[in-house]
Amino acid sequence: MTQQKTILRALAGETLPTPPIWMMRQAGRYLPEYRATRAEAGDFLKLCYNPELAAEVTLQPIRRYGFDAAILFADILLLPQALGADLWFVTGEGPRLSTITSQADFDKLSGKEDIHETLNPIYETVRILRRELPEETTLIGFAGMPWTVATYMIAGQGTKDQGPAHALKAENRPLFEAVMDRLTEGTIEYLSKQIEAGAEVVKLFDSWAGSLKGDDFQKYAVEPARVITSELKKRHPGIPVIGFPREAGEGYVGFAKATGVDCVALDNSVSPEWAAANVQVDGCVQGNLKSSHMVTGGQALVDETRAIVDAFKNGPHIFNLGHGITPDADPENVQLMIDTVRNG
Repeated sequence: MTQQKTILRALAGETLPTPPIWMMRQAGRYLPEYRATRAEAGDFLKLCYNPELAAEVTLQPIRRYGFDAAILFADILLLPQALGADLWFVTGEGPRLSTITSQADFDKLSGKEDIHETLNPIYETVRILRRELPEETTLIGFAGMPWTVATYMIAGQGTKDQGPAHALKAENRPLFEAVMDRLTEGTIEYLSKQIEAGAEVVKLFDSWAGSLKGDDFQKYAVEPARVITSELKKRHPGIPVIGFPREAGEGYVGFAKATGVDCVALDNSVSPEWAAANVQVDGCVQGNLKSSHMVTGGQALVDETRAIVDAFKNGPHIFNLGHGITPDADPENVQLMIDTVRNG
């Protein structure tokens, strides 16, 4: 049955008559059933670390929409928490972490081998999902990429321009690279355990890759992706990897060849026509409908969805958004998108 899963076929390089489909953040606040389960959990982190409830919210969009893949419900900042950073969420504002700005801060972090005690509930969620997902649905595990996670660890929160991380990179390169190396090692261990628990694909989210320019993009976006992908494939032969260097622009070109990922996820700052000519030539691409269409709906959603499917029809393609679905999205618009992809 595994080889019949449409997403695995696309990731293996097959061009399908109808692209498989899932959405980033598909288990999220736009769904009333998610909001009910999160209220039951108490708060966001309690939901992440409760395997039964995390599995439940992962399954909700599959029950409602029949997506071709489910992505594990978790958060990219669970890894720094497992490495010893303090993590909490401020209502309406987002995550906060203890900061890494000095060698003394770094020295307090745990090693890569110490993360699993904290992260065991996440692996249990994966095991539950492999039992409960429909047999045709692919299970995707994920982690944040070192640069993106480092930007939060250095600043203590999300920032508009990732300024604190860029400043540390400029002012104390050895410390910055030590943080990057620790995150690279931890990400390999974390994803390897997800795969052992039953993840069939893993996705690398580099949400802030676009702020890395020139050599820095090669060193801190491409090279960690190559190292992580290479090691995972060594440990787990055949495991497909999706890379998402968001807002990489021209950096999308050649990214698959340089890193070994099986698929490049695209944001909506690049056109599907450009991506088909420059990125899809190297293999599978994923994307890239604007998330705002899930709010506004209508004929514009239908037209743009059709245009993306048409642009990528001559190569392997997984239909997705160019970024995560937003909390103000209308669940009816999600169904309209799915119907358009599947029925033309």
